[in-house]
Amino acid sequence: MAEICCGIVNEKEASPSGEASSQAARRKRMEIRKVKFVAGVPTIVNDKGCKKARLSISPASFSRGYNYALQNSRFSERKPTSENDDRADVDKPTTSLVSTSSSPSGSRESIPKFGVASVCGRRREMEDAVAIHPSFIGNDDDQTSNLHYFGVYDGHGCSHVARRCEDRLHLLVKEEVISKKTESIEWMNTMERSFSQMDQEVTAWNQQAKIGDCRCELHSPESYGVGSTAVVAVVTPDNIIVANCGDSRAVLCRNGKAVPLSSDHKPDRPDELKRIEAAGGRVVYWEGARVCGVLAMSRAIGDNYLKPYVSCEPEVTITKRTGEDECLILASDGLWDVVSNETACGLAKMCLKGNAPSEEMNSPPMSADASSYENCDKACSDASLLLTKLALARQSMDNVSVVVVDLRANGSS
Repeated sequence: MAEICCGIVNEKEASPSGEASSQAARRKRMEIRKVKFVAGVPTIVNDKGCKKARLSISPASFSRGYNYALQNSRFSERKPTSENDDRADVDKPTTSLVSTSSSPSGSRESIPKFGVASVCGRRREMEDAVAIHPSFIGNDDDQTSNLHYFGVYDGHGCSHVARRCEDRLHLLVKEEVISKKTESIEWMNTMERSFSQMDQEVTAWNQQAKIGDCRCELHSPESYGVGSTAVVAVVTPDNIIVANCGDSRAVLCRNGKAVPLSSDHKPDRPDELKRIEAAGGRVVYWEGARVCGVLAMSRAIGDNYLKPYVSCEPEVTITKRTGEDECLILASDGLWDVVSNETACGLAKMCLKGNAPSEEMNSPPMSADASSYENCDKACSDASLLLTKLALARQSMDNVSVVVVDLRANGSS
């Protein structure tokens, strides 16, 4: 992957004489914009002569145990490609898409159809991460064999906290579920303990990591400002369990209406403002409400320097599934900043009915790797991809990651 600067500054413009010329040159340089270019992906030229990279499609952001889960409804733990998995992830494709509707033989319930798209957008770096783990518990117990994990993590400061959540948080949830030998899973406590353990692991890793373990400079003051939101959904045959920490969001589309399953943790939310001030912190309004004038969210994993004002405790909701449920949308705030819950649900519903605009779907062809999955669900993939395109068209300035899960019985229309 390489970066291409759109725009040319000639020698005369680069070295002007006089104050007016200097200001003109500065404005000219500020017009230069960096875009991501993915080798082997066709580019298009806009009306200003600047190249834009088409979206690349790859299943690389999913767990490496995904294919095994499709065949055997068992989870195979992701193994790092190197001792330093963070650095190995730097060159991952920034857009991913894969889905399934097949169920293993003997499975009590089909793995839900799903699609996902994750794009860098107008940011210089990709700091979002997505985790998809069908049947993530991986045993024959009736209580845990049909639990499916979906997570979206929106990093800030650097990507390493989001990447570690991608690799570890589902395993921590799995350990909590397996360790409790009870007839019913206490999801509230399970999620709270898992998020707390994830936060402790991130803190410990930051303290032990050396310079060069990540592209950001660990052990510098800036490294302690690295964190990530986390919105996680565990889909069971009867319920949808959502745990949210930060301003990513989960929305359920039920009978054509948008039902929010999480509430954004913004510093100016009345209860969050009260909690922050009670802990001795302040909310400063600088380009929006920010904790101590820095962080635009009141809960996150990481961000050691803002504790205890920034909490890692998730809010957990448990929603009973009904026959009117159509789909579940998990996304980072790169989508929700510019697209309403109702618009997102309406667009996803349109795609699930097979009415996605064909012209919009022509530009990003599916890669051979993604198309090799059996029963790849085009409708969910179209929905997630079209939502990312809508966010970019509406000038979203952030990374955009979207997961769409089909909740209809047998994926029927």
